[in-house]
Order: sequence, then structure tokens, then C-alpha cells
Amino acid sequence: MSSSPFFHPPPTALSDSLAILYLKRDSLLPLTLRSTADDGYAEGAVTNTRFGSFPHTTLIDTPWGSQIRASKVDTGTRGRKGKQQTSSSLQSTDAVPRTTKGSNVSEAVPAEESTKKRKQDEQTRVAVDVPAKKPKTSQTQSREQGPHQSTIVPREAGSGFVHILPPTPEAWTASLDHRTQVVYTPDYSYVLQRLRVRPGDSMIEAGAGSGSFTHAAARAVFNGYPEDPSQNSGHDKKRGQIYSYEFHEPRVEILQKELIEHGLEKVVTLTHRDVCDAGFAREQTPAPGVTAIFLDLPAPWLALKHLARETPNTPLDPTQPVHICTFSPCIEQVMATVSALRRAGWLGISMVEVQNRRIDVRRERVGLKEEGLRGVNANAGSVDEAIARLREVDAKLATHHRNSREPGWSDETHATAKSDAAADQTNTPKVSSKQQRLERNKREAEERKLYKEGNVVHRTEPEVRTHTSYLVFAVLPRAWSEEDEARCVSQWGSSATASGAKKSLNQV
Repeated sequence: MSSSPFFHPPPTALSDSLAILYLKRDSLLPLTLRSTADDGYAEGAVTNTRFGSFPHTTLIDTPWGSQIRASKVDTGTRGRKGKQQTSSSLQSTDAVPRTTKGSNVSEAVPAEESTKKRKQDEQTRVAVDVPAKKPKTSQTQSREQGPHQSTIVPREAGSGFVHILPPTPEAWTASLDHRTQVVYTPDYSYVLQRLRVRPGDSMIEAGAGSGSFTHAAARAVFNGYPEDPSQNSGHDKKRGQIYSYEFHEPRVEILQKELIEHGLEKVVTLTHRDVCDAGFAREQTPAPGVTAIFLDLPAPWLALKHLARETPNTPLDPTQPVHICTFSPCIEQVMATVSALRRAGWLGISMVEVQNRRIDVRRERVGLKEEGLRGVNANAGSVDEAIARLREVDAKLATHHRNSREPGWSDETHATAKSDAAADQTNTPKVSSKQQRLERNKREAEERKLYKEGNVVHRTEPEVRTHTSYLVFAVLPRAWSEEDEARCVSQWGSSATASGAKKSLNQV
């Protein structure tokens, strides 16, 4: 089977596969690339954004991370459809009166002749509206033969661009449709680390919601598909698996469809169930052997009674410790969960709140030489620059006053003043205009190493897009029976254990 793009993305964007359009830092758009024509566009399938229109033919087979320029698309097919419908309605008329030249008598024209004439006129008007670069045959094929590959080469627009990115759990979290409050990247990265999730582990997720944590957990446990013969090396290797539960049926249907489209259905087992009442038991042989649990529930303490080792058909691994994490927005939920964990025998209970802040680091360039450039501070960077600019302004003002004619001056006086001003201009440096100054700054900026100039400044983003919640962690020790104790004593000996304990006490 083909691998999921979330595990092994191809080097380039492929047709009928998922891609992420990076519009700006907090705006990402997921889309499935299509090579077939779309209704209304001669260029094929087109995605419209605030930065322009992007035909999918310009996205397919491009390396990940490429900058894609916006294109000019032809939407004339939509207008021509309306004209065709109008033409067909006019053709349904039985007869049209025609007036003979030179008389006031109208005679009935046969319907066939009238319809033929209107059809010719309509075809003439439609042909005028058709763009020169769009063949007429492409419209006929799209209406009669259905989807086809576009033969129109898109023309690049004057402005607008996006970047195309491969699908990753981080990009999917930032771009998915929020059907519920989601677990963002800072939270689920810390949760997976604290739960010690590794490739090949089995994990329970209760409260799948929009599937943000599901995609990240699937990547963390993935170590091959069960049916992949190339992954089998002669021994039965345990494959990573996510057992996800959600009580809201419409969300389950949408998430299941997304998992199939993303190629994760073999790694994620999604179940529609209320785990607080029905529990986590599965009719599976052997048992899942879960070692990590993540509960994103309104009342996680109600589900803890189903996560005991003594429960019939328990999903927990009896030979390893089990780590758990609950995701609760209120401190009252945390208190109830901690009390239930203590009563159930969980150890190492702790609470963490992740407060992530992104820091924007950039170089700030200040000075008059930055005037006309983007993203800079064009004010004077020093006292010398400010004084030099004031001298230029004063010189231009003085020249203007000398050239202007004062009231009451005679022609001879005005001519003398102009000659004096011309003599002064020969002795003083020429002051450039603002347009000349801006053009000079742009030319000099092309030769400067802007990435080295300016002061390095940083600031914390004012708003954080995250779901603030409390994370409660705990560990359930492995099951320990009298048989395990006897086996340990027979292997290591009770005398060695006692002497080691006595030595440790003496050292203390």
C-alpha cells in the first residue's frame, strides 16, 4: 500500500494528494490537488485566495517549499453558460412576426427559419466573447465528456504568491477545520514527550475531536504498516497503533473520512463510543497492550475506573508501566482527576500548564538612506543625518524665495535677484528632489548586504493561538504478583537483596 504523506512525503506535490498552501504565518490552507478541469475555469481546478488565484497545474510537480506566483484565470465559461440557456429558451418560440420592407403588413415567419437565424446571431456574439487563448473545443469537451486535463497554460499575474508545503501534523493543526477546540503543537509535543511515546507503541486517545492530536500521535508511534511485507524481517514485530474514541457521531464520520484520505486508517483505529460509560475494552486477541493514554474529556475521572489492570479484557500492557495525561481547562476538573488517580493507585501525579510564546526576531534598520524601502524606519538615525536633511530643506527654501518675485518689485529688480540666485547655485551643491532621492536609495539597496545591517530586535507576540489547559500526568506501575516476587527472589536471592538494602541504609 502507498505510504501516508504524513509519514513519507514525496519530493514534489503530486496529483490527487494533500498539500498545504502557506498564505502567511497564521493562515494556512489545506487542499487536494486535482489535475482535471473544474467547472467554470479553462485552466482546470483553481484555488482562490486573498493573494490571488492558483490553478492546480501550477502546483502539481513542484518541490515542497516553492514559491508559487498567482495566475490570471479565465472565468468566461460561467458567463457563456448563461447565454446558452437564454439561446435555448428563445429557440422554443413557435413563430416570430417579420415586417416586409415598404409596408406595414407583418407576415408570420416559420419557426425553423427564425430559430436558425437567432442561432447564427447567438453563435456570433458568443464567439466575440471567447478569449483568444482559449480554444472553443475545450468548452465542448468539458460539457460533453466530463472531467479532462486542462490544456490552457495559466498566465502569471502581476502580484500575489503563496508557498506550497508538505502535509505535517504541525501544518495540519494550523490549517484544519475546527470542529472542536483543538490541541495545538506546543501542548501535544510536550504530552507525547512526557508519555514516552515511541515508534511501535500502542496508545489510547479519548476525545478525538478535530483530529489534531490524532495526526501527531500517529506519526509518533508509526514504525511500518502491518500488511507491508518489506517491513517483516522474519520475526513478529509490534506495529504502532492509536486507539481513538469519540462520542459525537458526526465528528467521528468526518474524522474517519479524513483519516482514509490521509492514509492513516491502518495506524489509527477510530471508534464511536462514550468511554465514560462503555470503557475501552476491545474484542481483540491479543490485547492491545497500551502503554500511553491521553484523555481530552470533560470528566476524565469517570473514565479512570475502566483503566485498571484488574478490569476484564483490560487494554493495558501488564508487563510495562502505563503513563497517562488528562487535558482539562478548569482547575476543578484537575482536582477531581487527581483525587480519582490517587484512589486508583496511580503514582507520580503532577500538573503542568504550557504557556507558549513565540518571539519575533528581526533586524530594524533606521536612517534616511532607508527612505522608500519596505519594512524600515525612514527617520533620521543620528543627529548628523537630521542636521544634513535640515540644511537641504533650508537650501531648497532659500532658492525658492530667491526665484520668487516679491510684491512691488520692478522687472529690473527681479532680473537682478534671479541672476544673484543663479550665481549662488553655482557655488552651492545641487539639492536633489524627493523622487531622485528615492531612486538613489533603491539602487544603493541592491548593492548593500541588508541582512547584516540594522539592530537585532525582538518582541513577544501579543496574542497566542492556543487552548490554555492544565495537563495532569501520572504513572501506573506494572502489575506485580507473588509469582513475580518469588521469581525475583530465586534469581537474585533474598540475602543479596537484604545485604544491599542494609548497606544503603548505613550509607544514608
